[in-house]
Amino acid sequence: MDVFNGMRVFVQVVDSGSFAAAAEVLSLSGAHVSRLIADLEQHLQTRLLQRTTRRLSLTESGERFLLRCRGILDDIRDASAEASGAHLNPRGRLRVHCMSGLGVLITPLIARYSELHPQVSMELSLSQHTPDPLEEGHDVVISIAHALPDSAFVSQTIGQLFSVPCAAARYLANHGVPDHPGQLLQHRRLHLQDFQEDEWRFQGEAGDLSVPPGTAFRTNVADAMVKATQEGMGISLLPFFSAAPALQDGSLLRLLPDYRLRERTIFAVHPSRRFLDAKVRTWVTFLQASLPALLAEYVGVVEQPGHWAPR
Repeated sequence: MDVFNGMRVFVQVVDSGSFAAAAEVLSLSGAHVSRLIADLEQHLQTRLLQRTTRRLSLTESGERFLLRCRGILDDIRDASAEASGAHLNPRGRLRVHCMSGLGVLITPLIARYSELHPQVSMELSLSQHTPDPLEEGHDVVISIAHALPDSAFVSQTIGQLFSVPCAAARYLANHGVPDHPGQLLQHRRLHLQDFQEDEWRFQGEAGDLSVPPGTAFRTNVADAMVKATQEGMGISLLPFFSAAPALQDGSLLRLLPDYRLRERTIFAVHPSRRFLDAKVRTWVTFLQASLPALLAEYVGVVEQPGHWAPR
């Protein structure tokens, strides 16, 4: 049998989640796809997929074989790219993933990049977890961390992120304005998960101080936390770019301007390849050049004294 074609179809079935969806992508019949997978399993003398009427799942052998297939297919794509010049001219589909809260930053940059490289079609997926680029088929993953663990992936810094403590004026009128991080223990603290750690770590001239996040309200979506804070539910830490519009329109006030929370780095992560596809290379280079300037605009808003809560 044609093992390479079987590998290609197998990977597409896994990525698509069903034989029918894979058949549509590959312009084949469902029966043909099913037969190719059966022939591949017969050739390997092992079952790769468990099939039920509702879903497909990988066997242990299938999981190992999938990783090998992805590596082999990537090598073949790299070889083809080298021969065709795809590593020189950006074109084709570029699959980008980032955390949901970063979508407000990434989408305008995608529009500007697309104007520069109209032969590249962009596909942006948003979620609250950081996926494995190889396992989920992403070309570039935008990740937030203090540091990334060692891996076979390439990570490049594209910006810095910090959060600011905010509250609605009506909450502060009822509960008072804290002027020291330790006083936050007397307030309702709202916890934005994923963007923050298990402690709110403040840095100031008097030293560092950590405050545990509260349990009054938790969410993993920055926009939802902005709304909850505007409704007077308590004090929250918001990524500065999420807080900026609400600070600008006065629906939120910034607290503790003498303290800063520890910064985290925004990384662009992509698989390490000898012949890096031009669309990946130009996209990451574009982010490195464009994102810091965009972030600086938001920083300018949150740092304006007129947005701070009166002491």
